Amino acid sequence: MAKKSKTQRAKASAARAARKAQALEAESAAVEAKDIAEADAAAEPKKRFFKKADKAETPAANKQDKGKIEKKAEKKVESKPKKRRFGFLKDVRAEMKRVTWPTKKDVLRWSVVVVAALLFFGVYVALLDNVIITPVLVGISSLGA
Repeated sequence: MAKKSKTQRAKASAARAARKAQALEAESAAVEAKDIAEADAAAEPKKRFFKKADKAETPAANKQDKGKIEKKAEKKVESKPKKRRFGFLKDVRAEMKRVTWPTKKDVLRWSVVVVAALLFFGVYVALLDNVIITPVLVGISSLGA
């Protein structure tokens, strides 16, 4: 594996720091959402199955409670992370930018190495087959006589 340059290391470090900050923000948003949910649960009156609701509740008090609940609901909506459409494709694009691509010279050099290796092993197998293996098999089986 090739050694990373200073620029690549700096970019990787900055990316890690950004991911940590994003994770912390998401965690704090989750904690806030949990706190809001707990507050909603505590503010909600307990349901009674066989008794009538307390007479202390008035329609004006209900309107104020509804207003508070709506504000909390708006906060919940804001704290949710946005849906990431095409997030996979964006990640692929970002990853492709990080790839260290070979130079034209490297591609040409390694292509020549591959073609030379193919030619060498092709000739080797052909000679092995026609000069050594086939005569030995014909001699053993005595089909050539």
